[in-house]
Amino acid sequence: MTGIEQRVERTFEQNLDSVLELSHRINANPELAFEEHATSAALVAALESGGFSVEKGVAGLPTAFVASAGSGGFVFGLCAEMDALPGIGHGCGHNVIAASAVGAALALAPYAGELGLTIRVFGTPAEERGTGKEIMVNEGVFDGTHAAMMVHPTLKDVVVPHLRASRSWQVTYTGVGGHASRPWSALNAGDATVVAQTAIGLLRQQLRDGIRVHHIVKEAGAAVNVIPDHAVVDCMIRADTIDEVDEVWERVRRCFEAGAVATGTGVEYTALPSIYREFRHDPDLAPLFEKHAKLVGRTFPDYPDKMFGSTDMGNVSLRVPAIHPMLSFDLPPEDGNHTAAFALAAGGPEGDRFVRDAGLAMALTVVEVARSGQTRERLIARAQGG
Repeated sequence: MTGIEQRVERTFEQNLDSVLELSHRINANPELAFEEHATSAALVAALESGGFSVEKGVAGLPTAFVASAGSGGFVFGLCAEMDALPGIGHGCGHNVIAASAVGAALALAPYAGELGLTIRVFGTPAEERGTGKEIMVNEGVFDGTHAAMMVHPTLKDVVVPHLRASRSWQVTYTGVGGHASRPWSALNAGDATVVAQTAIGLLRQQLRDGIRVHHIVKEAGAAVNVIPDHAVVDCMIRADTIDEVDEVWERVRRCFEAGAVATGTGVEYTALPSIYREFRHDPDLAPLFEKHAKLVGRTFPDYPDKMFGSTDMGNVSLRVPAIHPMLSFDLPPEDGNHTAAFALAAGGPEGDRFVRDAGLAMALTVVEVARSGQTRERLIARAQGG
């Protein structure tokens, strides 16, 4: 390990207790998408105390921010996700994602001048719903950044996970209500959802491997003896690219139309704001992160299944060279992401281990990139061509 890497590591360790306290505080006070006011304020305060200047409310989002330190010509961004899940809090571990980004940034800031570096922390709201990064990318918040990175907790150590595109729609059926004892004059909106789900179930056999169609009936009546005149279904489609998602939607939409035709109800479609684009892993950043994560004790077995969910960090990766590696919590398979058990682990020793390993590996990766002229120049060229 070089001299500057040793200094960055010492600084990281000196800040670690306060960074872990920040992680615990965010975990104990989960906030939903676009409502992460206390979380955003806590992250901003920690970064300002480390000498960062902070622009708040970027892209018209009250909880989004960009914190900057240094004035070098090479600009590296770290993304801090903030929002929690309804009912189960930080079941995707965004508290440790944010804390590890802050820990890495605080370790790098004192050496930014020496490294010719500008380090930015992007406070990105609404990853779970609303895709805040898509809004920030479209508003130019990531312009001028030459590379970006974040690390996500899961149950495996994976450098280049398969992260797919996804988009969501809301489907609304409108029928004619009536008393269940006199059904002949009614048009049952609830039945339309049954026909649609049956058709989607049959369609799945005809879809390519890896494509997923998720749907949930949110409303379909309130009393057993009342025929519902209104029903609502939320539908999400995942595929390798956003273009493929849109192609599959045309087939799924016809399944929903079948529900309307069969029951005589009306149907309307509303595209929901969440859009998760495919992820493009940068070929220079990924092996460097793997190298430094191994140095802090992580291993990366060759898992046969590296298919994970979707993330709006993919939206960033199509604009800026980026990576999104995964580091594991040591939990049983049933306690993986989007569970209450995972949220509990994110606020405990497993979460602390993640913050240390991910934060230090990110910091050391940035140091090596900044000191490697060829890698730095390739990243700059890719960012400017994106």
